[in-house]
Amino acid sequence: MNPRRQKRLIGVLSIVLLVGAAVWMMLSALSENIDHFYTPSEIINGKQGVTPKVGQRLRIGGMVVPGSVKRDQESLSVSFDLADTGPVVTVSYAGILPDLFREGQGIVATGRLAENNFIVADEVLAKHDEEYMPPELAEKMKGIKHVKPENLNTNQNTGSGQ
Repeated sequence: MNPRRQKRLIGVLSIVLLVGAAVWMMLSALSENIDHFYTPSEIINGKQGVTPKVGQRLRIGGMVVPGSVKRDQESLSVSFDLADTGPVVTVSYAGILPDLFREGQGIVATGRLAENNFIVADEVLAKHDEEYMPPELAEKMKGIKHVKPENLNTNQNTGSGQ
């Protein structure tokens, strides 16, 4: 092989290896920072046969179970149950909750899985209007009718006062 072609080949191969190493490092760094979205059912039963591992960062979306919100009187800590179509997962959060947070409301929390059905959240987001729901959660909850807490007693009072 001609020495000139040999130098050119070595240069091209080294550039390809450097670019490949840079792409591999970027992808591995990104994969560590990905928060996978789960519903409470997927955390308990698994998503496509794979359950999240304890300590894994994740996002979870569901409806706050009415009557499950427990607030610590001495701090900003709060815990509540989150459900979709099946199992219930408990979420613990230390901080100021969004103004729209309430029982029977859809929320998305970001945090770490502490136990099989217990999540320590770093951030809690509440939906911004009556119709909004994360697309992943909306797909899981098709056909499920949830009763809002403020509408629980109105069914008994319909027709009174007319």
